[in-house]
Amino acid sequence: MTIQFRNQNTISKSVSVQGVGYWSGLEASVEFRPAAPDTGIIFVRADISGQPRIAVQPENCVDIPRRTCIQSGSACVEMIEHLMAALAGLQIDNCEIWVDRAEVPAFDGSCIEVVEKLQSVDLVSQPISKPTFVIEEEIRLEADGCWIAAYPHQTRSNNLTLTYQLDYEAAVIGQQEIELVVTPDAFKKELASARTFLLEVEAEWLRSQGLGRNVSFSDLLVFGPEGLIGNTLRYSDECVRHKALDAVGDLAVAGFDIAGHVVAHKSGHRVNGLFVKKLVDAFDASQGKRLSA
Repeated sequence: MTIQFRNQNTISKSVSVQGVGYWSGLEASVEFRPAAPDTGIIFVRADISGQPRIAVQPENCVDIPRRTCIQSGSACVEMIEHLMAALAGLQIDNCEIWVDRAEVPAFDGSCIEVVEKLQSVDLVSQPISKPTFVIEEEIRLEADGCWIAAYPHQTRSNNLTLTYQLDYEAAVIGQQEIELVVTPDAFKKELASARTFLLEVEAEWLRSQGLGRNVSFSDLLVFGPEGLIGNTLRYSDECVRHKALDAVGDLAVAGFDIAGHVVAHKSGHRVNGLFVKKLVDAFDASQGKRLSA
């Protein structure tokens, strides 16, 4: 059976969204612009002289706790994972993202607002195939008491199947698991509305450090000893769905589709990022083998 790879896509015209950053508490604007085939995802810091461009690729990722960030020279963009998840979930491959702050908006802790805005314009198919890594043998990474692995599909498929296993020491969250085939429809229905979560003690510590001052209990999911505070769940297992959303965004940093089954056990942005670098190395090696064959 032959895998049918898809064409690359961009958007038909520019769209913009605004919001407040979780960490900085500052208003920020984001504009998504169409881009040519093979551009990939490029962030542009419109607020900096020269408007520096930062390509989303593993070598530009920097290790900042609790979020995915990229940097080129002195220019950086923080907390890109939700925007990347929205683009990857909708199979938008080529896009310039113009931002006017270092930190992009957090919205309601999910990416549904971005998804709906991107779907307000047409998806444009481009006449070049999307690079796809067909997983043919297990690729695994373990770190920080977590692990993430990619396995071949049991049947030939060009889709990514994603399993996320959440095992939280706080009983109010506990153990949750989700598995789904990541298609645009499934992403929007099952993951895009799932919001960021944290424990009340974590939220209090962040505020004591001067972070998250403009964030309230209605802006994300905060769990106290007795359960969720000042909010209601959109899904009974919203926490694991959000972790899966994050994983989709982090895996998109690789720059290629994955035809295989990725299983993540308790992994966060740092471990996801390390795994993506390992995936890219394996993909590059497989391409070299094919070119020299």
